[in-house]
Amino acid sequence: MAERMIVIGGDAAGMSAASQARRRRGRAELDIVAFERGHFTSYSACGIPYWISGLVPERDQLVARTPDAFRDDYDIDVRTRHEVTAIDLDRREVVARDLDGGGEVRAGFDTLVYATGATPVQPEWARDEVAGVFGVQTLDDGAALLDWLEREPRPRHAVVVGGGYVGVEMAEALVQRGLSVQLVEQADQPMATVDPDMGELVAEAMRRVGISIRTGVTVTGLDERDGRIAAVVTEEGPIPADVVVLGLGVRPNTALAEAAGLPLGPSGGIRVDRRMRVTGLPGVWAAGDCVESLHRVSGMPVHVPLGTHANKQGRVAGINIGGGYATFPGVIGTAVTKVCELEVGRTGLRERDATESGFEFVTVTAESTNRAGYYPGARQMTVKLIAERPSGRLLGAQIVGWSEAAKRIDALAVALWNGMTVDEMTALDLGYAPPYAPVWDPVLIAARKAVDALSR
Repeated sequence: MAERMIVIGGDAAGMSAASQARRRRGRAELDIVAFERGHFTSYSACGIPYWISGLVPERDQLVARTPDAFRDDYDIDVRTRHEVTAIDLDRREVVARDLDGGGEVRAGFDTLVYATGATPVQPEWARDEVAGVFGVQTLDDGAALLDWLEREPRPRHAVVVGGGYVGVEMAEALVQRGLSVQLVEQADQPMATVDPDMGELVAEAMRRVGISIRTGVTVTGLDERDGRIAAVVTEEGPIPADVVVLGLGVRPNTALAEAAGLPLGPSGGIRVDRRMRVTGLPGVWAAGDCVESLHRVSGMPVHVPLGTHANKQGRVAGINIGGGYATFPGVIGTAVTKVCELEVGRTGLRERDATESGFEFVTVTAESTNRAGYYPGARQMTVKLIAERPSGRLLGAQIVGWSEAAKRIDALAVALWNGMTVDEMTALDLGYAPPYAPVWDPVLIAARKAVDALSR
């Protein structure tokens, strides 16, 4: 009799785990059922802002693999529009609600993969449904926002609440659609994933494309008129709006896990080992934005919700469930984004992270260009490095610049991952040609500057 594997969550982590397990174990050995409360599986939530802007014309371009593809090609029983409402670890079963047809489904399991992702941070003032207020976590969210933007009377004034990756990307998308956009951020800068000096460069670029930024402002409520959003209420007064996008960040979606007794770590994510097994619960695995990971630089448990990690973690879980051996070695927080043509990259620790982790360090900022200065199209790039004192080990890096800036963070991420010192980095054999870099690449210039700072 085949064992049964139940997957809760049909996006990156859950379906990667299901696919890897299926590749290693046939239907006769392993029956796989995946419950997904939405309409879609394996889609790019990160691509939603580009769909909203019109850069990506069709929603289905963001779908990597449909439920039917999983059913037909992988023999995985995908049940969309089914929300798991309870997990009984003693009876080894889950309870799911059919969101369209009604009724309840009970399914037993030998192996459980918990991959529910993250849930948006939602303050009290945002919990009452107001027409014209949107999150952008799922494809259904994106479709609802697009419908609102194209409905008469067409919105003209947008307010984006929150200045993280989603907030910045959505502000750009709405500007590109021709709306007047204000971004409201409670912190002193947008893009708090980089240090304030680098965040100010991002803010300047946003203002240049017409985005009004209000930092240090706390939203306290929403004002509606005739059943539609009319204004965002702040401590400094109302801001008129006929569409509002919430980009306040996410937290691990662990309510169901906590109720079932799965252990949570200090970051709020589910505690797993390097093989993605849930601590202390045989046959129970977790992966994706609902788990916490080890930060390889600070050594601390962290919650870093990125599709790259979710896919890798799901793959690791699936390999192990399928009888192989794989581990997930941790994260360093590498991420990139853009504001129109300005590119932003970061990896490792920020200054405040390094301070909180107890490191002594130096920071340097180097200005250079993306290409040889004489080559057409050369534009400025700012590279910031944080290096441990006295060892010189790289602790973190940030880049803000124009063309060819963001992906340079990958060279720094590889150096960081492998524990290189900035002195070792000065000899890196990086590619050079005038269309792609100066003779001394900006990464090497920053590394040399860090070596000099350490010697003082």
